[in-house]
Amino acid sequence: MSRVCDICGKGPQVGNHVSHANNKTKRRFMPNLQAVRAQLKSGEVKRMKVCTQCIRSGSVTKPTVN
Repeated sequence: MSRVCDICGKGPQVGNHVSHANNKTKRRFMPNLQAVRAQLKSGEVKRMKVCTQCIRSGSVTKPTVN
């Protein structure tokens, strides 16, 4: 299971854990991905993994209930 946003392509980033004694060990920052039903431009409804920034910015259009 990939941890990449289907819209913007955001994936894990690398950084350091920094302890109180200033010891540094590697860590990964994971994007906040949500499983969302999104309506594509063609009108098709598809389940996607999307980061919360794409949801908030309006890049994802949710399907309307008929």
